[in-house]
Amino acid sequence: MAGPNVRPGQIVVFTDVMCGWATIALHFLYRARERAGLEDRVSVDHRLFLLEDVNEMALNTRTIEGEKPVVGQLAEELEFKPWQRDPSEYPVTSALANEAVHAAKEQSARAAEQLDMALRLGFWRDSRCLSMRHEILDIAAGCPDVDPDVLAVALDDGRARGQLMLTYFEHRDAVQGSPHFFLADGYDVHNPGVQMHQAGEAGRGFLVLDSHDPSVYDDLVRRAAATAP
Repeated sequence: MAGPNVRPGQIVVFTDVMCGWATIALHFLYRARERAGLEDRVSVDHRLFLLEDVNEMALNTRTIEGEKPVVGQLAEELEFKPWQRDPSEYPVTSALANEAVHAAKEQSARAAEQLDMALRLGFWRDSRCLSMRHEILDIAAGCPDVDPDVLAVALDDGRARGQLMLTYFEHRDAVQGSPHFFLADGYDVHNPGVQMHQAGEAGRGFLVLDSHDPSVYDDLVRRAAATAP
C-alpha cells in the first residue's frame, strides 16, 4: 500500500491524540524545528491513525495508564501524570478530539499543530476527558491561533469527519503505527529513535524501553526543509 502524497516542506504524521509515543515524538520534532529556525519553512500535517479502530477496543486505563511511566520518562518536562479524575470520566474514544485537529486545519496549519499538542497535554498531563465536546472546545480556547467558535461550528456540522476517515482507511495498511512520519522525498519512519520490547504477554506484561535518541528529529526537519520551495 502506497503512502500519502506529501507536499514540499511538509511532514505528514499519522497518529492519534491519545498516543503517548506520538506526543513525545511531536514534542521533540517541534523542538528540533525551532532549534533549526525552520518554523516558517517546515509544517506538520496531522493525519489520523485511529487506535480504537485498529485495536477494536475502547481506550482504557489498563493499556494507556500502563504506558505512562515508560513514555513519560522520555520528556519529563511534559509532566505526564496518572489519571487524576474519577475512573468513570476516563475517555473511551478519541474520535472527536482527532476530528477537532483536522477541523482546525481550515484555520491554519499552525492552528492544527497547536490544538493537537494542547489536546495531548490535556489528557496526558491534565486528565481532561477528550471524549467530550466541551472539554475539547475549552482546550481550544487556550490556543492562540485557534478560534474556538469557528471550531465548534466545524465540529457540529461534521465537515472534517468525511475526509478524515477517508484518508485513514486509504492509508491504514501503509502505516505501521502511531506515530508514522512521511516526507516529500519519499522517506518514512515509524516511531523514530525509539527501541523497545514487550516483556510478557501484551495486555498482561509491560513495555521495556531499550533506547531513545531524539536527535533523529534534527535529521527529519533538515530533510523536510531540503524539499521546501
